[in-house]
Amino acid sequence: MAATKTIELRDLTPDQLEDELIKLKREQFNMRFQKATGQLTNTSRVRIIRRTIARLKTIEREKAGKTVQEA
Repeated sequence: MAATKTIELRDLTPDQLEDELIKLKREQFNMRFQKATGQLTNTSRVRIIRRTIARLKTIEREKAGKTVQEA
């Protein structure tokens, strides 16, 4: 997923958010190895992935907070 907008992420279900988070963490892990071996060409992608992961975690926490408040 390229630069995903926060609005699009908020529309996802908790399961979809978790799947996206796993996918991005796997990509981040692979990029770390590429950097270590000198194969990483698009260094700006690392920053984008890191920030998207933070957005996903924030949205997950917000959604979890809403369910606790509603109960």
